[in-house]
Formats: sequence, structure tokens, C-alpha cells
Amino acid sequence: MPAPPHRKGVRPIPMAAARPLLRRAVFLDRDGTLNVDLKYISEPGQIELYKGVAQGLRLLASHGFLLVVVSNQSGISRGYYTREAVESIHKRLQEVLAKEGLKIDRFYYCPHAPSDGCSCRKPGIELFNRAAQDLSIHLPSSAIIGDKPLDIEAGRKLGLLTALVRNQAFRVDLDVAGEYSADIDAPSFLAACESISARG
Repeated sequence: MPAPPHRKGVRPIPMAAARPLLRRAVFLDRDGTLNVDLKYISEPGQIELYKGVAQGLRLLASHGFLLVVVSNQSGISRGYYTREAVESIHKRLQEVLAKEGLKIDRFYYCPHAPSDGCSCRKPGIELFNRAAQDLSIHLPSSAIIGDKPLDIEAGRKLGLLTALVRNQAFRVDLDVAGEYSADIDAPSFLAACESISARG
């Protein structure tokens, strides 16, 4: 259908460009947060979810949060496992969650070792910004759940609501204080999800 004519000397008002609806998300660490941390997981069969993870994810999803995993996988750079192994582990995680009627909306991971000096390794925020762009995420209304100070540090840089879970097998520097202390200090993943959901 042709555009309606406009009067001479009067500039037509252009139609606004369609903008994607911004959504909120909860960024999730993987090892030590969703599943038991065996230091360097290299096989799909090693995936073991913590008790309450499925319930917590279901609660977040019911509140309209996207579920986005962001993890450091330096074992790739160290030669302990391959990218293909990581992808197969993520596939297995999706299979386990599918039995609960759940899914992770997107996985992002950094393959580098700390010495590589990349910008995608947490507490760097490159992967989070990439996810925000890919999935139209509104960061100020989003959150992060992790088991290490570097998760909280990344969340602080992005202005996210931060939740620290203390259910990991080996705890390192969990009592970090100051600017990188968490908004929510939870004894379990489910407890962190309940606290995030309770905030609206």
C-alpha cells in the first residue's frame, strides 16, 4: 500500500524503528553453582545437579527470567578437555533439565586460562554484554548467581543483583567483603532463587 501523500514543505514523520522488547535474566555460573564442582569436568556423565537446582530454575522462569549460563572453562586452554567436550556437557545438562520441563536459554563460556589476559574470562564482562546484545537483556533488572567472588565482581561491574551460594565442595575466599560483597548470601541455589524472586 503506497504511503499517504504529504503537504508540500511539511516533512513526514518517519515510523519508529522496531526495537526488541528488553527482558530480564539471571546469569548462572555452572560448576559449583548448578552442578557439583569436580574441578575440571570433562565428561557429560560427571554432571550432577545440586539438590534444589531444578526447583530454583523453575521459580526464576515462572517470574519471567531468562536463564543464561556464563562460565570460565580454562580447562580448554590448559589442554584438559576440548570445546566439543564442553558442548557435550551443556547438551547433557539440557537433557537433565528437560526431564524437569526446563531449559537454559543460552550458554556462554570463556576457554582461556587466567594468564591469557582475555576480556571474556570472569570477572571480565564481555560474555555478559554479548548475552545482553544477543538476547535483548535489560541488565539493571537482571541478576547473577555464583559461588565465587569473581561472579560477584562481574555482577557489580554490570549493576546486577548479586547472589553468592555457599554450596560448593571447595570454598576459596568466600568471605570477600567491600565493594564485591554480594547482595544476597544464600546457603543454597534454591535459597538464592527464592530471594531473587521475592524482590519482584
